[in-house]
Amino acid sequence: MPRPAPVMPGVTAPDYDLTTPSDVDYAGAFAGVAPEAREHQLAVRAFVQDEVLPVIDGYWERAEVPFDLVKKMGELDLLRDGVDVAGRPTVSFMAEGLASMEMSRGDGSVATICGVQGGLALRSIVMHGSPEQVERYAEPMARGEILGAFALTEPTHGSDSVSLETTARRETRDGVEGYVLDGEKKWIGFGSCGDITVVWARLVGDDGDNQVHGFIVPQDAPGYTGTTIEGKASLRAIWQAHIVLDDVFVPADAALPGATSFKATAAVLFATRLTVAWSAVGHAIACYESAVAYAQQRIQFGKPLAAQQMVQERLTRMLSTVTQMQLLVARLTELADAGTLTGEQASLAKYTCTRGAREVAQIARDMLGGNGILLGNRVARHFADIEAIHTYEGTESMNALIVGRDITGFSAFA
Repeated sequence: MPRPAPVMPGVTAPDYDLTTPSDVDYAGAFAGVAPEAREHQLAVRAFVQDEVLPVIDGYWERAEVPFDLVKKMGELDLLRDGVDVAGRPTVSFMAEGLASMEMSRGDGSVATICGVQGGLALRSIVMHGSPEQVERYAEPMARGEILGAFALTEPTHGSDSVSLETTARRETRDGVEGYVLDGEKKWIGFGSCGDITVVWARLVGDDGDNQVHGFIVPQDAPGYTGTTIEGKASLRAIWQAHIVLDDVFVPADAALPGATSFKATAAVLFATRLTVAWSAVGHAIACYESAVAYAQQRIQFGKPLAAQQMVQERLTRMLSTVTQMQLLVARLTELADAGTLTGEQASLAKYTCTRGAREVAQIARDMLGGNGILLGNRVARHFADIEAIHTYEGTESMNALIVGRDITGFSAFA
């Protein structure tokens, strides 16, 4: 539990209410969403208001994973990130987008937990796993009983992930056919505190095809070492790991039969890129609504900040950016639900929305003055967390090159 705020005798500064949801949708971008999508959104909002916001500052400050919240998310069926699991209701792209927006409005680490557990690890198994693998892992992962990681990025291969160096080779040990994995991974959410890791490795050896394959690796397997990365200034309430795979043996049935090339990895990432754009919208909304509330409550020169011309211009600028982001993700999510969304469009959404969220957060932090750097006033945490989502699931530069290639017909990748 977070430690109580110290009592400071003689301090007369007021407490500001900056967390009340304002249902920001100035242009009616979400006015036509289906009732079930709206119901899903409001369920996540209730979870954020009741469970996340009262405690998250403490977890964030201490850099601790809120495992109690993860358990609650499993109970509420909020860990799937829209992935279909037998026996559970199908969630539309629009419903899951709105859910991601609301979760990020609460906290970036909690939203990233959903993205790692459902969007990456669970999705990899459901998309590319055997029926037996899906039956074994999907439901327990949806409940949060098995925590999963997705290990693609390496210490020397981030954006250049197609060139990954982690290897797998076929081998038989003690009469068991399987694979031996060697290499390193970095920035792997839940990679040091989960149960399984979906590892992407290049199949080498005399009978290897030199293609990227996916493997389900238990984190307690001999030779698997996951070390939590410390000193982060962003997403502090989820642990990312530096993983070393040293002669890790897994049986043959640990291989994902549908993951036999980098295209399988790209398919998983494509499915999550639009979700990250939605997350950016949620962060921007959190900063905007905090700035509005603060401007209405903070008195300077005898009147609320909100009565100042400069403040109103800044709030309008923030709302303009938020509205553009909302309209973009709403339209592209309609295309996703129709099955016509392209990778380039998803990249444009991620590129646009994380840039926009950065802009909104910067203005909000400035508007709150000195109070803007206090965790209790919300904006600073989002300000920091936006920097992480601006980088992961495709950096600004990489997404610009994807869109630029589509615009011009020329590939400018190095």
